Amino acid sequence: MLAIFKREFKSYFQNVIGWLFVAALLAVYGLYFYVYNLKNGYPYISYDLKGIGFIMMIAVPILTMRSLSDEKKTKTDQLMLTSPVSVGRIVAGKYFAMAAVYTIDIALFALSPLVLSIYGKVALSEAYVALFGYWLYGLSCIAVGIFISSISESVIISAILTFAALFLSYMMQSITGLISSSGNLLTKVLNCFDLYTPFENFVSGCFSVTSAAYYVTVILLLCFLTTQSIQKRRWAFSKKMIGTGAFSAGMIVVMCAICVVVNLVLTALPAKYTSIDCSATKLYSLTGDTKDRVSKLDEDITIYVLNSKKSKDAKIDETINRYKDLSSHIKVKYVDPATSPKFYQDYTDTTPTTNSLIIESKNRSKVIDYNDIYEYDSSSYYYGYQSQSSITGYDAEGQITSAIEYVTMDADELPVIYQITGHNETEIGSNFQSVVSKANANLKSLELFNEEKVPEDATAIIINSPTVDFNEEDAQKVIDYLNSGGKAMIIGCYAYNDELTNFNKILAAYNVSFKTGVVAENDSSKYYQNPLYLLPTVETTDYTSDATDGYVFLAGSCAISYPEDTDDVTYTKLLSTSDSAVLKKDWKNITTSKAEDADENGPFTTGLAVNDSSTGASIVVFGTPYVVDDSYDNAVSGNNADMFKDVITSMTGNVELASSVIPVKDYTLSNITINTLQAVITGLIIMVAVPILLIIIGIVVWAMRRKK
Repeated sequence: MLAIFKREFKSYFQNVIGWLFVAALLAVYGLYFYVYNLKNGYPYISYDLKGIGFIMMIAVPILTMRSLSDEKKTKTDQLMLTSPVSVGRIVAGKYFAMAAVYTIDIALFALSPLVLSIYGKVALSEAYVALFGYWLYGLSCIAVGIFISSISESVIISAILTFAALFLSYMMQSITGLISSSGNLLTKVLNCFDLYTPFENFVSGCFSVTSAAYYVTVILLLCFLTTQSIQKRRWAFSKKMIGTGAFSAGMIVVMCAICVVVNLVLTALPAKYTSIDCSATKLYSLTGDTKDRVSKLDEDITIYVLNSKKSKDAKIDETINRYKDLSSHIKVKYVDPATSPKFYQDYTDTTPTTNSLIIESKNRSKVIDYNDIYEYDSSSYYYGYQSQSSITGYDAEGQITSAIEYVTMDADELPVIYQITGHNETEIGSNFQSVVSKANANLKSLELFNEEKVPEDATAIIINSPTVDFNEEDAQKVIDYLNSGGKAMIIGCYAYNDELTNFNKILAAYNVSFKTGVVAENDSSKYYQNPLYLLPTVETTDYTSDATDGYVFLAGSCAISYPEDTDDVTYTKLLSTSDSAVLKKDWKNITTSKAEDADENGPFTTGLAVNDSSTGASIVVFGTPYVVDDSYDNAVSGNNADMFKDVITSMTGNVELASSVIPVKDYTLSNITINTLQAVITGLIIMVAVPILLIIIGIVVWAMRRKK
């Protein structure tokens, strides 16, 4: 076999075919690499590999068309048929020679992530998993080509049939979708010939054992069928024709059965054994909180996916499978809106987006809209004539875990949090509303003017920086609520303190007040870019446990004044500045962050917890509304929202809620920045210079052999 391999491999580079194959594949890949990675800065080569999936339909027939059909045409196959080397070894030698030629391209592709890593962070694990998948996909296409070459005596027909077979395989998912969107026996059989879809499992960021096994079995089966095709020709005029033919047919059936069984067994295994999360941001790996919660399920949960199994979102499906592996109580069902358009009406009045999820238990259900699973950037950009926004976050685990928690909780365990309105309060950001939603708390607006008191079902209230003062009655309603053991988050703002007399009475009942002025930090390690953009020290408390490892971002904060602890009331500092901080009293005319005559020197408290043991009241106080602002939260990777989650958990008194608040996972790495000149030079080398050089070498080698 080794001798055949060497002869075949050498022959590809003694004429133009081998050089042309390597050059053409590299040129097409280089074009996509330039556009996606060098020009636009995407740190993923999986985009390039998906883009060039079609090229195998063109390149492989050129590589494989002469492998066996040409020998039939020139009658040199007689030497092969009478050779002392077994037919299996001959086929293996020829196949490995073509595979080696193709692998040269893959080796060259493998250098591109290393080139990108010079300019920024690259998802190397994802890159090489995607490359491995593309390598297997190409090897399977070559196996198709060598088999078709073995049953044809015409090189042209061999190339055309190979192209047709690979094209049908490439389009098989669309073809079966037209036959049946929900799937049937025919589509299951046809899907066995779908070579491209398993490759997509690799580019999603997971190493798929089932997809790898599928490709290996396809390669082995087609090489075996190629061997049987040649064996049949060898014995065509033998007296043993009938016996050998029966033997071949029997072996083909056995081999096909083995391949089917292997794939069925691997498909039946749990996803944790067959799918390895190699994504840079660990999109599919479930957190310990989710594993603990789901593994303790003692009632059945059904996850309905509003789409056909054929058209499902691969990423969401991968995540759901990992949930299913954690508990036998979780069942997954696909409901095609095309065939069951009114299915959702039993769960919601609003039509959910395709690929949305419905989580149902015996108690209740919750709809997770598809648009809530992916997080998009706030700004759109124009591409051609369409406005597009890029995906920045993946929140499948956060939404599903929260929904499972929600549908399994008793009705009296579901907290209600009221956000006080009617005084020009600032609305909390969407990141923080998401925290409340994931904690399965119902966030409602409450206008005190229309109520005799804070409602009995209030688990907690939020007062976020009113700019218009409370009336005396409204302030007293809040004080009465706290005196009866209520929980509140109260956020102030330096710009309006002197005018909010009644609002300030609420905190004054606990001897707490906001100092007029804005805090400026003079310790450069305690602020970001501007002395008013504070990065305060995060104290270790139950209210800040998830935020102590990072920064909390406060912009334009006032200072909080409070006394020493008493027998009944305890004051716990949450956020504090350095000794170098200054409270700028004349906040409208700040010219320096340094202390001036009217200013007060630090340190200052900008976050405080107040607990009254005699009444059970609990108050968390912050000095700026920007503590719950999305833009500042994003600047510290969601650490403000993590602290907010701890505050909500502590106020509601339900520590289990914390396990259902899973942060949004980053969907992609940051783009790479490459200057235009470097991008153009690198792109020209890969997609033009190297391919042309390879073709020139091939022509020179071919010409020199012609002269001999």
